[in-house]
Amino acid sequence: SIDDFGTGFSSLNYLKRMPLTQLKLDRSFVMGIPDNANDVAIAQTILVLGHTLGLKIVAEGVEGHVQHDFLSNVKCELGQGYYYAKPMPANEMTQFFVGSKPN
Repeated sequence: SIDDFGTGFSSLNYLKRMPLTQLKLDRSFVMGIPDNANDVAIAQTILVLGHTLGLKIVAEGVEGHVQHDFLSNVKCELGQGYYYAKPMPANEMTQFFVGSKPN
């Protein structure tokens, strides 16, 4: 996975040189979805690029249902962020995934 794709040192050249299965769409692009046209365009472009290369896309920083719904509608397979769960210790994750609330 390439973390924070589209920012910093991530490069399109990595897409052909590294054995990848997914790209992580940086939260700086997710934050403005769906109100910021530039963030929407960048997110959609990264999704099309990734899918064309056979990669899954993980959207970072999904914090609300509007972002989640938009990303789901544009076929973003995975998301991470406070919308899904707050950070938690490893021992509470099992309880979270089986449907009971952590203590």
